[in-house]
Amino acid sequence: MPTASNGSVSLYYRREGDGERGDVPVVFVPEAGLGGWSWGWQHAALTGPYETVVWDLRGTGRSDAPEGPYAMGTLVDDLETILEAIGARSAHLVGTGLGGAIALTAARTSTRVESLSLFGTAASGDAFDLEPLFAPPDDPGELRTSLEAGLSVDFLDEQPDVVDGIVDWRADGDAAREGWEAQVAALETFDASSSLVSVTQPTRVFHGTDDALVPPSAGRNLADGLPRGEFVPVEGAGHLVTIERSRTVNDRLLGFLETNATDR
Repeated sequence: MPTASNGSVSLYYRREGDGERGDVPVVFVPEAGLGGWSWGWQHAALTGPYETVVWDLRGTGRSDAPEGPYAMGTLVDDLETILEAIGARSAHLVGTGLGGAIALTAARTSTRVESLSLFGTAASGDAFDLEPLFAPPDDPGELRTSLEAGLSVDFLDEQPDVVDGIVDWRADGDAAREGWEAQVAALETFDASSSLVSVTQPTRVFHGTDDALVPPSAGRNLADGLPRGEFVPVEGAGHLVTIERSRTVNDRLLGFLETNATDR
């Protein structure tokens, strides 16, 4: 099991793909509490054309869970540790929710960020309400119920087998309450509103129009504040748009990465 160490904290990551379309890897940064399973749809689509890296935040899954709260700077340092471990001089960052906030912060503080693809992300912590998505990994009923906060009613009704799979994956890889609380504490002081002008990397801000955890208006404001930001609404999708609109998201991600590679 590959790990990287930030001080005494061991961070699990998985690296795959040949990078046929360039030497810049795609690194996924997960939502608070969610394990690497949450990127399964994108990982499958991008691995091969790109080298991909999925990792667990401290407090989640196979990474260590030291006592919190965690500061945003610490989580960004963890990301930098992963990039250093894989020898990445630069990376395309893809993040959801808290993971998007981590990626956005890294874009201002690290020289390794090539592009940003942000899902359900806002410029300040007060726009996030992630509590409804949390559920104890050892409670299948609560795990299933909490998905109502992250996925649209249509998806939940039309994809029962996928929902069953997600419940199983969450039970195996999500964070316990202590880890989740330590992670979301990083959002309490997060506010990038006044510094967005310094994020000069090309950025797409994807947002489900039915996102109940981060208002779509906050995502639009984020994109508008970025020098090279583009807002991409996904009609009828909830917060976990990467899951319920995976085909649309994957097509747009691949197109964005190809365009960015051309720009370089």
